[in-house]
Amino acid sequence: MSGKATPRAMHLLRSLEWILLTSGVILVCSYAAMRLYSFVAAHVVMAAFQQGSASLFSAHSDSDMAGGAAGINTSLWSDKRIHAYNASLSHAFGTPLALLSIPKIHLEVPVFDGTDDLTLDRGVGRIVGTAHPGQPGNLGIAGHRDGFFRGLKDVAPGDEIKLVFPDAEATYVVDQITVVTPQDVSVLQPGPISSITLVTCFPFYFVGSAPERYIVSASLRADAQPAVRGFVRPNP
Repeated sequence: MSGKATPRAMHLLRSLEWILLTSGVILVCSYAAMRLYSFVAAHVVMAAFQQGSASLFSAHSDSDMAGGAAGINTSLWSDKRIHAYNASLSHAFGTPLALLSIPKIHLEVPVFDGTDDLTLDRGVGRIVGTAHPGQPGNLGIAGHRDGFFRGLKDVAPGDEIKLVFPDAEATYVVDQITVVTPQDVSVLQPGPISSITLVTCFPFYFVGSAPERYIVSASLRADAQPAVRGFVRPNP
């Protein structure tokens, strides 16, 4: 037998090379397209959120609101959450109950009433059965771990959390951070002073349904107590 390849074999080899080369080019182009889409989508989210934040409460200047929104790093978000946020923009939402601000992680996000999927795609939500913003008690606020609340991983005791209203602002200080099971609702029980409890799933980068809950507990700063007593919950 001759060691030389037959014309038919050479033709098959050239065809295979062409197929592999074409497949490689398609994969590279697909990857580049996905990266470009992710980049554009992230900036769309940033622009939309900045615009929404700037008009959230007319009492706040555009520059104040834009400054906080511009600091949100949506590159930490999952692609799924970015797409869900974009989809939520086509739905009408009522006036937020308040604006949640965490200066350390440059977060400003509207607080809506309820924790259904659509609400948490658009912002964060008051947990039903907990206190309303600006009223005594323990206000529970839930958010997605791969979206607005992913930055909670960098929050520490002593950090400030603010609730912003059209004509007032309340400052809370983080007391502790704990991890509990989904069944442990004791963290939402009211204490002797007004407080906020932020809740998200944990671990932050767990694949699938996360088995635990990450809890950030904060108490109203002592010098803010008199002002908060005078707050009136915004009309929906």
